[in-house]
Amino acid sequence: MAPYFSLKTVAQIRRAARNLQISSKKSIWELKKKLKELLIERLKFEDLTPEDIGDDEPLFQGGLGLDSIDALELALEISKRYGFQLRSDDSDNVRIFSSLRALSEHIAQHRRHA
Repeated sequence: MAPYFSLKTVAQIRRAARNLQISSKKSIWELKKKLKELLIERLKFEDLTPEDIGDDEPLFQGGLGLDSIDALELALEISKRYGFQLRSDDSDNVRIFSSLRALSEHIAQHRRHA
């Protein structure tokens, strides 16, 4: 037998799910903004603003032009700020560091919430 939910309960569940989606999108948006600021600050891109960095722009090879030292600095700072390790031997690093969007989604999935 299927569980019975009142229309009021169903409406509350739908509203909560919608709010969670909005909160999640806002959280990813804020994370991408903070990562853009981190890139500019830590890697000394004085001539860039966060708006200049596209979410899908490659971080390496023709995009922002990061190198392995930049990746190491970025990984260390992410580790400090978000409480998990980005390991150099991770086979997914090419995907994780492919763009700001990919990096922010990876952080959102793995960060420790305070």
